Amino acid sequence: MMESLQYFLISWLDPQLLGLIALGTFAGIYVGAIPGLSVTMAASILISFTFTWDIYPALSLIVGIYMGGVYGGSRTAILLNIPGAPSAIATALDGYPLAQKGEAGEAIGLSTVMSFFGGAVGIAVLAIAAPTVSEFALRFQPRDYMLLAILGILLVGSLSGESLMKGVFAGALGLLIGAVGLDPLTAQERFTFGIIDLWGGISFIAVMIGLFGISEALMQLHHIDKLAIKQAISRIIPSWRAVRKFLPLSLQTSAIGVFIGALPGTGGDIAALMAYDHAKRVTKDPEVPFGHGAREGLVAPEAANNAAVGGAFIPMITLGIPGDAVTAIIIGAMFIHGLNPGPMLMIDRPEMFWFIVGALVAANVFMLIFGLTGIRLFVKIVELPRPVLIPLILLLSIVGAYAVSNRLMDVYWALGFGVFGYFLKLYGYQVGPVILGVILSRLIDENWRRAIISDREDLGGLLWGTLSSPLSAVLLASVILIFVSQTPLWGMAGRGWRRLRG
Repeated sequence: MMESLQYFLISWLDPQLLGLIALGTFAGIYVGAIPGLSVTMAASILISFTFTWDIYPALSLIVGIYMGGVYGGSRTAILLNIPGAPSAIATALDGYPLAQKGEAGEAIGLSTVMSFFGGAVGIAVLAIAAPTVSEFALRFQPRDYMLLAILGILLVGSLSGESLMKGVFAGALGLLIGAVGLDPLTAQERFTFGIIDLWGGISFIAVMIGLFGISEALMQLHHIDKLAIKQAISRIIPSWRAVRKFLPLSLQTSAIGVFIGALPGTGGDIAALMAYDHAKRVTKDPEVPFGHGAREGLVAPEAANNAAVGGAFIPMITLGIPGDAVTAIIIGAMFIHGLNPGPMLMIDRPEMFWFIVGALVAANVFMLIFGLTGIRLFVKIVELPRPVLIPLILLLSIVGAYAVSNRLMDVYWALGFGVFGYFLKLYGYQVGPVILGVILSRLIDENWRRAIISDREDLGGLLWGTLSSPLSAVLLASVILIFVSQTPLWGMAGRGWRRLRG
């Protein structure tokens, strides 16, 4: 026990390591806030700079970038309705309406505190129950990942604002966009129309920037003469009463975040989506409707996507399987430094496990400190006059799209999807389900193939395997229940039952 504590405190007692964690967290927050500059990109670039370092300083910097970057995406999601990262898409649904009401300071403060709480829960589960959670995560078969992704597509129906069908249509449209390019197994062209530039597919970052950023700038043109909203920033740190009120919900959604984060290949975006849907289902009589500035809709995804950070480290450390793209990069960094993540790491090098836990705790504390500072300067963005704000959004979107791979084609895609998103919004469709469909497309595609191959290459075998597995059967039942519960027939049956009882 004393040895574990000593290893845990390595990063806390060394000023250099603590400074690198602080630097990484600070940089991660502002990298995550810029659309197009992803945490994965920053971590991959750092590998080339740190491969000559000792393992402790290298991991300190990367862990800080990771923790800060996941949180940082919420800043522009709340202020400009432009998620800095996919995991902040759900945050924008209620965070941006709060900014439109002049409550951006409170919204950022609440998201920061709940992100800290979610991160703490994820790290605690990593420290206490890593092997147990990993063992359960290993039970997921390809068909389970496929069902989980389909469940995510159906959940976007609850984000559509009007009907399940509109949400499913938007999600299916995203799946179609995500399918563009070469087939990952056969290398056959799909929806490329003979255009070589489409072989690599369409960058989801360009799609996200166009649908959220550029379309929002176009929508703002309808209100260009409207005065900027003065933000109330007298209270940034939420009151203890508010924290206590949302604590049960944040605990529930943090558990969702840890579990989803521990599933290899998923991540904070799916966790935030499911947490948002959970909040809608369990919150009775919210003060403000969801989608119009409900604080529950801000708390849930922010707690979940930060809890997913600790969850993503669980399969990485205990099994050597990356939980998401960033932990895959960290595995690469550990290999460079002669370490082999997996079951033997915790036996042969237990100090590495507890060092990572300690570094994550330090990064989470720095995220809280840095997250609650600079807010007064940040919210000035929202108070800019619209003739200044709209060109700023367009400029930020174009720079972000180009920064993905330094290609003008991505800028063209962002502009095209911006116009497309503008018309979607005009006709009452939400753009969130489209980009979530793009993100989930690859997960569904790959695991559908694997499921068919593993289940005798037969649809009947796949169905039998699904029904015979308790985990798969629960996921399938959830898909059916969500679909049926949001149809008009279900509502009519419910009203009929209430009349019979009355």
